[in-house]
Amino acid sequence: MKMVSAIIKHFKLDEVRDALNKIGVQGMTAIDVKGFGRQKGHMEVYRGVEYEVKFLPKVKVEVAVSDYKLDEVLSSIQSSAKTGEIGDGKIFVYGLEDVVRIRTGEHGEDAL
Repeated sequence: MKMVSAIIKHFKLDEVRDALNKIGVQGMTAIDVKGFGRQKGHMEVYRGVEYEVKFLPKVKVEVAVSDYKLDEVLSSIQSSAKTGEIGDGKIFVYGLEDVVRIRTGEHGEDAL
């Protein structure tokens, strides 16, 4: 089992959710986050005053998936979150030792 964590642009969240639903992913977590990568922030003007935004708003999407579904999930996230411009984000994949469904006590693949 794997935990897929993707940092994406806010306006791509619905497209990513729809793409994951299409391939049968039944649950995901979305968290508002701030950060920067190669973009290094940007300048904005507010009430005539220019200031630097060092941390850009993004969304972190987390999905727990079976190993056999990993490639399909990665491909779906990448294609639906891509704009082709700098700042599209990154996808991280972590190994999961176990998953427990609280309500039923199921473990592993059954809990997904």
